[in-house]
Amino acid sequence: MKPMRQRQAIALLSAGLLGLLVQGTLLAAAMSLPGQSLPAWTGVVTHVVDGDTVYVRPVAGGVSRSLRLLGMDAPEICQEGGVAARDALNERVFQRQVQVQVHGSDDYGRDLVRLYLASEDVGQWMVQRGHAMSYRFRQDPGPYAEAERRAQILRRGIFAGLPPENPRDFRRRHGPCTL
Repeated sequence: MKPMRQRQAIALLSAGLLGLLVQGTLLAAAMSLPGQSLPAWTGVVTHVVDGDTVYVRPVAGGVSRSLRLLGMDAPEICQEGGVAARDALNERVFQRQVQVQVHGSDDYGRDLVRLYLASEDVGQWMVQRGHAMSYRFRQDPGPYAEAERRAQILRRGIFAGLPPENPRDFRRRHGPCTL
């Protein structure tokens, strides 16, 4: 009778662990979907890498996290307009408190986020000023298409001269910047 109880206990434990594993897998899958979001958190920008990547230290404590702004694509640092994009983002958010809304993560381990300074969407701010493009996917012009169109009309930032090369195309042709 004792071996029977042990088998039942092991079966129940196994079923419970399998359930937790399935729930964890589903949670991980949901976290990686761009349409999904996690609870927002607040932090302070500790470093600006380029026009669309920052490090933010949570005010609740912990180490700075690498964040990629979602919905926009800034020129690469070695691409024309890349240094200006980094400098504009740095001037806007460095050492300032921001709100972070995580929507997933990318292949580089960065959280994909919407970043807000007070109530201002920082990604939209970058596109409006001509320091980035709305991130296009297939036939979708991206969330900041209208802001990009206005920046083009006003000839701001990367739209001041000849039409700029899309950063995705630049990366495809040249690979990553090595500075």
